[in-house]
Amino acid sequence: MEGKKKFSLFSAVLSVICVVFVAEAAAPVAAIGSSQFFWWLFLLIAFLLPYGLISSELGTTYIGEGGIYDWVTKAFGHRWGSRVSWYYWINFPLWLASLAVMVPDLLTTITGIEFSTIWAIVIELVFIWIIVWISFYPVSDSLWILNSAAVIKMILAMLVGLLGLYVAFTKGMANEMSLKSLLPSFDLNSLSFISVIIFNLLGFEVICTFADDMENPKKQIPQSIIVAGIVIAAIYIFSAFGIGVAIPVDEISTSSGMMDSFKLLTNSTSGWFIILMALLFLLTLFGNMISWSLGINNTACYAAENGDMPSFFSKRSGKDNMPTGAALMNGFVASFVVIIAPFLPNQDLFWSFFSLNLVMFLLSYVPVFPAFYRLRKIDPDTPRPFKVGGNDLMLKIMVIVPMIIILISLIFTAFPLSFDTETLTSMLPITIGSFIFIILGEVIITVKKIKK
Repeated sequence: MEGKKKFSLFSAVLSVICVVFVAEAAAPVAAIGSSQFFWWLFLLIAFLLPYGLISSELGTTYIGEGGIYDWVTKAFGHRWGSRVSWYYWINFPLWLASLAVMVPDLLTTITGIEFSTIWAIVIELVFIWIIVWISFYPVSDSLWILNSAAVIKMILAMLVGLLGLYVAFTKGMANEMSLKSLLPSFDLNSLSFISVIIFNLLGFEVICTFADDMENPKKQIPQSIIVAGIVIAAIYIFSAFGIGVAIPVDEISTSSGMMDSFKLLTNSTSGWFIILMALLFLLTLFGNMISWSLGINNTACYAAENGDMPSFFSKRSGKDNMPTGAALMNGFVASFVVIIAPFLPNQDLFWSFFSLNLVMFLLSYVPVFPAFYRLRKIDPDTPRPFKVGGNDLMLKIMVIVPMIIILISLIFTAFPLSFDTETLTSMLPITIGSFIFIILGEVIITVKKIKK
């Protein structure tokens, strides 16, 4: 419509930053050590560049509610579409649970009150169901929420980075920063966190949903993906640098690294600044879940309406057509996970649940790359507002390399490659959980196929 306000490149970049930038992932990335800088550079070139270009073409060619589910279904049929929709959805309640277990500690920092196990679970459940309730309403996807959350995340990242620079200049570094330390060590501990970097580079396809509101989507979509990718990488590296300055690598906690860094960098465990940082960090947790919930729920609902997810996911609100079934299932699954959490052997609950989320989320993207290549072959006549250039060999390389990177990172994240007690204790719950969710997905797919 003429006169309709068009989406600026700045708003597009800011919205992508809100959706993709995950403040709580800074600590696991910092746990890699100084070699994280090598991995960021390598993955920006080998993963983000082809993934961004492929997402730009598919997102502007096949615009709809289904997103990656639609792309894979068009390329490989409903069975693979079912798998993608299942992996894509189940990662969200697992991620929601991983953030929920952080909330009691943040509230302790803010209020000074220590919570018992029972009260901690109550707080986690309240956090989960507030997210579910908010996702019932379209406001959860409003631009001002995305922009506000993005600004808060960047403030936190910049502050921890700036404080890190101050400490580095005045007190020295907590970890070695030499050419040797910058090169990858390929040890099992650091490689298990590479998947977090990849996770931090996924989700850029959401910008494609803004295509109708852009002045020139053919240019703005790839521009916003590349610009936001570079900005997000810079923010992560800067914040991880601050964490690396404050805490020796072998002491970094994946569940509280950023807050620990603020406390060590300011040499304080309380006071107005620490309370403010904890409050802002808590707000980013809400921002992450709210910004992702609508896309995840819509995809699951859309898949259910097409017979590829259980029918409960297809339930919508009669008032505003919001996907309430998927939202409720998020709450049920996340609640179950946090309730059983105290009985699990691994006490780094954030990393356990976050790792399960990583495995499921990365699995959902594996078929996207070959789907891009197949759609080029079987559907060449559909207009492509943005089309990736290059010959057939170049397209194959752009498909194969990112897919191999995801598969390798999945192995290091989900499987114990060392059999000492510490590794088995931390990794086996992730391995077993991954297999349970994969098998459960296959059972659901089979049942749906039989019913058809």
